[in-house]
Amino acid sequence: MMNNKLFAAAVLAFAAAAAHADAVDTLKDFVATVKTGHASFTQVVTSPDGKKKKSSSGTFDFARPNQFRFEYAKPFEQLIVSDGQKVWIYDADLNQVSSRKFSQALGATPAALLAGGSLEKDFTLSALPSQQGVDWAQALPKAKEGTFQSVRIGFKGKDLSALEIVDNFGQKSLLTFTQLAANATMPPEHFKFTVPKGADLIEQ
Repeated sequence: MMNNKLFAAAVLAFAAAAAHADAVDTLKDFVATVKTGHASFTQVVTSPDGKKKKSSSGTFDFARPNQFRFEYAKPFEQLIVSDGQKVWIYDADLNQVSSRKFSQALGATPAALLAGGSLEKDFTLSALPSQQGVDWAQALPKAKEGTFQSVRIGFKGKDLSALEIVDNFGQKSLLTFTQLAANATMPPEHFKFTVPKGADLIEQ
């Protein structure tokens, strides 16, 4: 007969496994049901040795398929917009714009996860242990020539909470989302970009 300690351990292991499975299911459900979204975010980029950290903040909007808008406000203004055809990056301080085709810029990238990428096609999904009330799912890119090693997506309940990206150099970027408005109304022009007058344009 199983003693109380073993029974308790078995129950905890089962509960943990169930919670882990839910993190992947939550991600799949999020991609399937949340067609648009708006949130504020803070981003902390940590060097591979963990000694250097840079913080920024702004807002994030997306509309499936393949449209998104990252607007950094602090410490420097930068705008990253995808209209579904091209991805535009505008650096206000340099007054410089770069653009490239959506298919070349994204593919199996973290942004594709949130804005409409094919989960099962592009990523290997698995569940990770919950931490501080956040359920985590991991997505590993199937493409070998990508620019990042892994991405973790965190949820509090059904709400997107965080996105952690580790690039090929071991640099870690953690985006924490707040005030998420799921399926918010998004005007089409919100994802269109016009090159500012006098800005240098670099097309890739």
